[in-house]
Amino acid sequence: MSTQPDSYFIRIDENRYRPTELTGGAWALTEQHISPMIGLIVHAIDRYVAGRAPDGMVVGRISVDILGVVGLEDFDLHVETVRPGRTIELVEATVVAKDRPAVRARVWRLSAHDTSSVAGGQGERLPSPDDLARWAMSETWSGGYISSLDVRPVGAPTPGRTTAWVSTPARLVAGEPSSTLARFVGLVDTANGIAARQPPTEWLFPNLDLSIHLFRQPAGEWVGLDTTVVFGAHGQGLTSTVLHDLAGPVGHAEQILTVRPARR
Repeated sequence: MSTQPDSYFIRIDENRYRPTELTGGAWALTEQHISPMIGLIVHAIDRYVAGRAPDGMVVGRISVDILGVVGLEDFDLHVETVRPGRTIELVEATVVAKDRPAVRARVWRLSAHDTSSVAGGQGERLPSPDDLARWAMSETWSGGYISSLDVRPVGAPTPGRTTAWVSTPARLVAGEPSSTLARFVGLVDTANGIAARQPPTEWLFPNLDLSIHLFRQPAGEWVGLDTTVVFGAHGQGLTSTVLHDLAGPVGHAEQILTVRPARR
């Protein structure tokens, strides 16, 4: 009898990983959902910068371009510095699957300073997930990734507008601790699925990218997604999300969508 894995990925060597069934995508069971991959990218960047002298920087922006489908096979992940610096640094990560770049991410790291005396404008916090009921997203979406989630909506989900908390018991990489930021980012791409404007059996609306801007570093195991989805009249859509942890908003995420009818 097989048992369900407790992580999204297994490390093969320093740069090579194997996805588990928990990465199974919502659009196709033979493809990886991109959300755990984005968390893995941050995990790999964490390891990359940890190999150098401490610099006191924090992540301010994560910009991901999805260049193609990533199947459920082994892949490589490489990290390099694009723009070094003492106060700002740009790091790039590239996922290579079947000998081609499949995902490319750029991360701006910024020097940290005490700005608590001028902090403000963050907005209100969301109700605690402890008092909310779980939502079976698997009734709408298939795949191992969706089944790995604990999703708790704040109010009834509606087409194009949903606020929900998301968490997972699964590790990013088997046997390896991950930073709070990597685990947090690994759940953000779920936003496009919680507020679907149309049934995914009738319309396709995968995102081509994900951009995350942070004004503070998240804490805890829960990711709050206050999400709005807009479809335009010419095949484009946009998923916009205010990101929360239990203390309140931490930043924003945007996803551009390609909208088209499902094949029948």
